[in-house]
Amino acid sequence: MADPYQILGVARGADEATIKKAYRTLAKELHPDRNADNPKAAERFSAVTAAYDLLSDKDKRARFDRGEIDADGNARAPFGFGGGGASPFGGGAGPFGARGFRAGPGPGGAGGFGQDGADFGDIFDNLFSGGAAGGGGGGPFGGFGRRGTKPQAKGADVAYRLQVPFEDAAALKPQRVTLGNGKTIELKLPPGVESGTQRRLGGQGEPGPTGPGDAIVTIEIQPHRFFTREGDDVRLDLPITLKEAMLGGKVKVPTVDGAVMVTIPKGSSSGRTLRLGGKGFHRSGGGRGDQLVTLMIELPGQDAALEQFLAGWTDAPRSPRADLGV
Repeated sequence: MADPYQILGVARGADEATIKKAYRTLAKELHPDRNADNPKAAERFSAVTAAYDLLSDKDKRARFDRGEIDADGNARAPFGFGGGGASPFGGGAGPFGARGFRAGPGPGGAGGFGQDGADFGDIFDNLFSGGAAGGGGGGPFGGFGRRGTKPQAKGADVAYRLQVPFEDAAALKPQRVTLGNGKTIELKLPPGVESGTQRRLGGQGEPGPTGPGDAIVTIEIQPHRFFTREGDDVRLDLPITLKEAMLGGKVKVPTVDGAVMVTIPKGSSSGRTLRLGGKGFHRSGGGRGDQLVTLMIELPGQDAALEQFLAGWTDAPRSPRADLGV
């Protein structure tokens, strides 16, 4: 994989929010559902997902920045061994050439490396687990050539998108996911889940030389026909009758956990908001948000009796628009 910073189009010093924003923009643009006839978009989508997976993991990102692992998450060979170019023990560009290390017998015996009589044989033997017993050619570095090669990569990760009903996301109801191999698993939703949240399923990706890749599931919460989300709270506009507003009473109110009975205070006006504690989304730090119920008085279209009553009825002496200066 190419440099993950270049794939996402962010600088190496970018913060987590910048990286997440860049990923979401590219994932939305390149998602397979929007590019069914463009296989290159699907390839880029997989690359973008893999790049975000590495950079969103603080430990992996730090190891990549230090050069300990490559963009695929594989460990790099120590001291640059295993790659092409000049021999590390020559007098050229290798890491030991500039120091003038010379091969030849030293105080440590045949096969040691030394400068001014210093013996480095034991150091390299421990570093590379070499020696004649290492099994590979003669000399103390018998197995050295094989150990410096790049390890084979595991299989490719596979991206999935999961549509989750609004109520299920709020209540954290487990979801059934059918993978490309036909296997169906149960996915647990995490507290604080939102659209764009990802879950990694280890070993559920494409097969590879050293094992299968992972399945990366991106969650999208479906909009609801009357619930809306505000942070960890759920909002609902609740229609009530004029009589219920004037006289109060108990009414049935839908919540993400099912309907509950709520008392409407006597003399309620449109716009009054009631709070139902613990009926919102589960918070990532524990607990739940609330459901905020805004009362909306619905007047009847044509009601002769009500019109006759109001025609002879005098409202409160104070104008409801007095505070507006009119």
